[in-house]
Amino acid sequence: MDTKRRVNWRILILALCTIVLFSGLTVRLWWLQTVEAAKLMDYAKIQWDDMEKTLQPKRGEILDRNGEKLAFEAKAYTVNARLKPMDDKDQDYVKDPYYTATKLAPILNAPVDKLYKYLTNPTAKVVELGRWGNKITEEQRNRILELQHPTLPNGQKVEDNQLPGITLIETTRRYYPNGSFATHVLGYVDYEGTPRMGIELQLDKELRGEKGEMQILTDRLGYQLPDGERKYKPAKDGLNVYLTIDRTIQGYVEQALEQAEQEFKPKAMTVVVSDPNTGEILAMGNRSQFNPNEYYKGISNYTNHAVTSMFEPGSTFKIITLAASIEEGLFNPNETYQSGTYTKIPGPAIRDHNNGVGWGRITFLKGVQRSSNVAFVILGYDRLKQDRLKKYFKDFGMGQLTGIELPYEKAGNLNNLDNPRSPRDIAVTTFGQGVTVTAIQQVMAVGAIANGGELLKPHIVKEMRDPNTGEVVKRNEREVVRRVVKESTAKQVRDILETVVTDEEGTGKAYRIDGYHVAGKTGTAQKYNPENGEVMKGHYIVSFIGFAPKDNPRLLVYVVVDDPQVGESYQTWGRKVVAPIFTSVMGRSLQYLQLKPDMQQVQQASDKANTATSQKPVMTDKEVTVPKLVGMSTTTAQLRAQQEQLNVNVVGTGTKIVSQIPAANETVPSGTRVILVTDRVKGAKMPDFTGRSLRDVMEFASLLNIQVAQVGTGFVTQQSIKPGTVLNGGEKLQVTLQPASKLPQSSDETNPTTGGAPPGATSGAETTAQGSAEAGTAGSANQPPSTP
Repeated sequence: MDTKRRVNWRILILALCTIVLFSGLTVRLWWLQTVEAAKLMDYAKIQWDDMEKTLQPKRGEILDRNGEKLAFEAKAYTVNARLKPMDDKDQDYVKDPYYTATKLAPILNAPVDKLYKYLTNPTAKVVELGRWGNKITEEQRNRILELQHPTLPNGQKVEDNQLPGITLIETTRRYYPNGSFATHVLGYVDYEGTPRMGIELQLDKELRGEKGEMQILTDRLGYQLPDGERKYKPAKDGLNVYLTIDRTIQGYVEQALEQAEQEFKPKAMTVVVSDPNTGEILAMGNRSQFNPNEYYKGISNYTNHAVTSMFEPGSTFKIITLAASIEEGLFNPNETYQSGTYTKIPGPAIRDHNNGVGWGRITFLKGVQRSSNVAFVILGYDRLKQDRLKKYFKDFGMGQLTGIELPYEKAGNLNNLDNPRSPRDIAVTTFGQGVTVTAIQQVMAVGAIANGGELLKPHIVKEMRDPNTGEVVKRNEREVVRRVVKESTAKQVRDILETVVTDEEGTGKAYRIDGYHVAGKTGTAQKYNPENGEVMKGHYIVSFIGFAPKDNPRLLVYVVVDDPQVGESYQTWGRKVVAPIFTSVMGRSLQYLQLKPDMQQVQQASDKANTATSQKPVMTDKEVTVPKLVGMSTTTAQLRAQQEQLNVNVVGTGTKIVSQIPAANETVPSGTRVILVTDRVKGAKMPDFTGRSLRDVMEFASLLNIQVAQVGTGFVTQQSIKPGTVLNGGEKLQVTLQPASKLPQSSDETNPTTGGAPPGATSGAETTAQGSAEAGTAGSANQPPSTP
């Protein structure tokens, strides 16, 4: 009985427990589904949302044609300040706002009062320090850490935080390693991640990539549940963009612009360098510019003048009129005309740029060389006439977008041909008035002459690559828009444009570069008052567009300078302002591309300059024929050359001669220096070039593949590699030259061809140049003067 009773009690107790348990569960379920339902739903939503993450892609890099980084994502940090403690025990908060502000201000380059205002916000618990604390550099971050835990004299770090409340959160920022370099081409990305200007804006979609997302299910503690991954899409990093820009050539452009800006303070400047055979832009620079890493300090010029600014080109536009005339069989270089004024249309006469004086009756070739407006009015207005003139201008790309991969490109206009109000409107377009162009249009139009007659589409983007695999996703190839003239026409135009530079009466004398055949055209245009459309007296845009070498052009350079402050007549502006930019960029770039100079041309220019400027005649005993020295032993060759009264320079340490300059059988004055190259060049020593000509330097450099950078003209006064230095070949040598008149005088002055420099002698590049002093008056007060 007792056993049966115990069993019954156990059953009763178990039943009661079961009833209580299930009653509790029922009450709890009711409570969760009714009273706490809304709260739990909110909690679940928050937990779910927290597990929905956006995966950010890495923005693509921008690189030059050789893979040099011009823009990339760099590590950065955002400065936060905790203003209130989390609890009673928390000591990591800003206790002294003024002290903290004064310590951070010099590191963040911020005003103390601005930081103090952030640090004394009465309502916030945690604050950011505005743009000053947003995306700071690694160097700034290290300085802040040093403030927090300074290093003791014994090398140990202070453990206690000396700048409490300041935390650094890692992020990224767009970084431009070269600073103020091709800024209008690159553009910039602001601290909010918004692209501004340039390639950053134009190719933002390709550079920014695609965001990814991840969604997972977790428990209350945040651990992922089994099979809890609901969605995963990886981020796709942006493409790496390779530009056609060459960092080295761009550097030459930036240096030349910087020097001109400091000296002449123009309102604006643009330089564009292209490869006329491919349409690729190798350099594009503007002034004024800015540092994209510090865009917030203020940008005075958002305009990429090369593609956005429209201006009257002046006489550089005559190249198209000339090409059209030759193509149509209307140009005879030996035919003559009366220069000075053109009076066959109503209204004021169109005058040549020398106030209508002209040069008498001259040939059309001379008219081109002297940039005669009258010559081009006859060719374009009288002979081509409006319809053909308009056709050729449009064929060369005027009044149309080029399609270059840069934002805000303008098309220019041909209003004087589309809607002429008088015959004069048509006539003045022949020499670059009454039309507006952009620099990139001019570059491509003249590039068509340089490459043999094909108008190409310009490219500043070479290719785009996958950042992870390096695979080329897109590549821009050479793209022909149309053929504009025959190859024979283009060649004749090139030959004529070279004479603009080489002829003693040509307007392009200042643009000669010793050793290279330069062809080009000067231009000077007056400016208009934007308020009333009248000509602004004393304000001009001066320019030069040229290419080299003339017969197989590798480079085309266009320089445009707006209103330089020269302090002299505008007729000197081309020579003083534009020519140094052009010759520096073109000359250094040709040497960088290892285009060997034409030494015969260098010698001719040097001889001509010496003849024209020597203060006393230089006598030579006689002329001798250079013997063949190649193949001889070094010692024998030296003795043989000395027998012919020739000075000898031996390059290298070998025992056999493998090359010589001048070549065998050339006739030269006695005492001329002969360079003998041995079969072992490595180990040759750098000569002392002091007092020698650029030709001597170039000859030596070409033998050892040395890159030469030239500063100035005349004879060498300084060299970057000391005489006697052992050479391996491939070094970079910079020489500084001065006219012979500025060299120290000595009692044993000799002909530079035999080792010295006569007083007053100059190199071919030092001859006096007219520059592009060509903006003579073309007509009435409301009509700008013509521009040669």
